[in-house]
Amino acid sequence: MTVASKTEDKLRGEIVSLVQYVRRFREEIAQMVARENDQTHFQSMSEQLDAIIGATETATDSILQSVEDIDQVIEKLRNCEDDAERASLYDRITENTTSAMEACTFQDITGQRVTKIIRSMKFVEERVESLATLWGRDEIDDLAKDINLHKEEPTGDDALLNGPALPEEESISQDDIDKLFD
Repeated sequence: MTVASKTEDKLRGEIVSLVQYVRRFREEIAQMVARENDQTHFQSMSEQLDAIIGATETATDSILQSVEDIDQVIEKLRNCEDDAERASLYDRITENTTSAMEACTFQDITGQRVTKIIRSMKFVEERVESLATLWGRDEIDDLAKDINLHKEEPTGDDALLNGPALPEEESISQDDIDKLFD
């Protein structure tokens, strides 16, 4: 076998490998943007989060309204001398308490929506991990280091948008905060 034919065979092998690599890369991307029930995983996550926000707002408004109504009824009770009217006010308190408790059930639906989002996020995470493996873990790590070197630190309100700490994260206790004001 001549040097030229060895070079041609090596070149053919590299081209076949490159074509297979591109095909696998496309398949991974296609899985990430594949439609399920007429949506991509990203669209579904966004809509679920919007629904969680809406349900939380509605429940909060309902609870606050119920508590406000209870407060008003209690004020009326303080000045009420008629037994029949007092009984009616007690019934209103019970109705408002029940309404507040019903509003608290939003957490069940919220939990279901969060579970859907977590599943979608895990799917995306698996796809990204697969793409990173195809690309080459060392190259991805080097690229990430380079990006982090050139990344600007957030300032102003953006620097504060970390969200609440998770239970396992070290955070400042309420006692520590109270000590700051003493």
